[in-house]
Amino acid sequence: MIITRKSIPRRTVLRGMGVAMALPLLDSMVPAFAAAPVPLKRFSVLFSPNGMNMDKWTPANDGAAYTMSPTLEPLKPLRDRLLVVSGLNNSIGDPMPGEGESAPHERAGAVYLTAVHPQREGRVSVSVDQIAARELGKKTQLASLELGMHSNDVLGQCEKGWSCAYLNTISWRTPTTPLPIEYRPRAVFERMFGDSDSTDAAVRRARMSSDRSLLDSVKEAAAKLMNQVGPSDRARLTEYMDGMRDVERRIQLAEEQSGRELPTVERPAGVPATFEEHAKLMFDLQVLAFQTDLTRVITFMMGPEQSNRAFPEIGVPEVHHGLSHHQSDPAKLDKLYAINLHHMKVLAYYLEKLRATPDGDGSLLDQTLVMFGCSMSDGNDHLLQNLPLILAGGRADQIKSGRHLRVPDATPISNLYWTLLDKLGIPLEAFGNSDGKFGLLSLA
Repeated sequence: MIITRKSIPRRTVLRGMGVAMALPLLDSMVPAFAAAPVPLKRFSVLFSPNGMNMDKWTPANDGAAYTMSPTLEPLKPLRDRLLVVSGLNNSIGDPMPGEGESAPHERAGAVYLTAVHPQREGRVSVSVDQIAARELGKKTQLASLELGMHSNDVLGQCEKGWSCAYLNTISWRTPTTPLPIEYRPRAVFERMFGDSDSTDAAVRRARMSSDRSLLDSVKEAAAKLMNQVGPSDRARLTEYMDGMRDVERRIQLAEEQSGRELPTVERPAGVPATFEEHAKLMFDLQVLAFQTDLTRVITFMMGPEQSNRAFPEIGVPEVHHGLSHHQSDPAKLDKLYAINLHHMKVLAYYLEKLRATPDGDGSLLDQTLVMFGCSMSDGNDHLLQNLPLILAGGRADQIKSGRHLRVPDATPISNLYWTLLDKLGIPLEAFGNSDGKFGLLSLA
């Protein structure tokens, strides 16, 4: 038998002027008769600020037959890929004796992914995403991406002298090193696809100023690659590059619009005008990063803790933080629910995009553990107990999905993080204030 099929390296890139465009996994990257590629392990953390309208969030019953709550309704098409978890707490962030009741939002943000009691000046612990990045990032160009939709300032003091880093990021590389988020789609795009071998940023600026798209810069290399792969790979490459061109077009449009429109509350210059447009563009960039294996760990903040963003496009002109202090006012609770529902709609967009993107013998959703949650439950009382949390994706041997799991009320969220790190192939002796693991496959 004569084997004619040739393979190309998994790390093949298309090089052009100032860019090095990574590629998705193609059939041609797997040698003939080779074993199926080992599924990649990815970790995606999504954060929503200011808590939830918990009455609209929590399912009324448990197990596989649970009824989806009103807030979860946009995720109904993905029901079989979701594990809704209730009862977890992060009480390690509550004030110690003598510390007083100050800075509840700073405390909540500080402990969300660290589960260690924070110090006022900005000392906490390494966050769970960065522990994952230390291992999963060994084989990728970027160890992790920290993204968001707000200012990336982690300096200065906020309420009662507490570090502002606790509000504006959830990722900590070391106990004293907060990682700032990036909210500008252009900056994320250039970080992902700018030529890492080139130190001349002027080359990239010249390409941008001449209105040449990234794909135009690698057009010749792409044409050569098309001649080297089979029909299925050509179709996959065409779809991938069409998607990238659309992202590029939307980034350019957002920059043009931001240059002629007045800024709105918490909408930095150079980003789309509405929350939904901005979030979807940032989600598309995350899908591209996973698809091309540029990174396997991403955190994304839909807003900073204590966010004062307004949502006039959905009929909520009041700021988010103010509405979270609802004092049981039905009108405020309804508007808080509208914001929570809006967040769920863009989350559904992201999960559907992951599910629709092929990766190996499955989809990106199959190869990614996605966690969505808040650092507090009821924002009115700044509660760090019964936190709202969803796990999505992963393979069937990692998480038993399609159910609502209610854990004992005293269960620290660090137990979940410890368990997830195990699922990602990163065993630890403990994490934060954890006191045990629980079985995401078998626990009823």
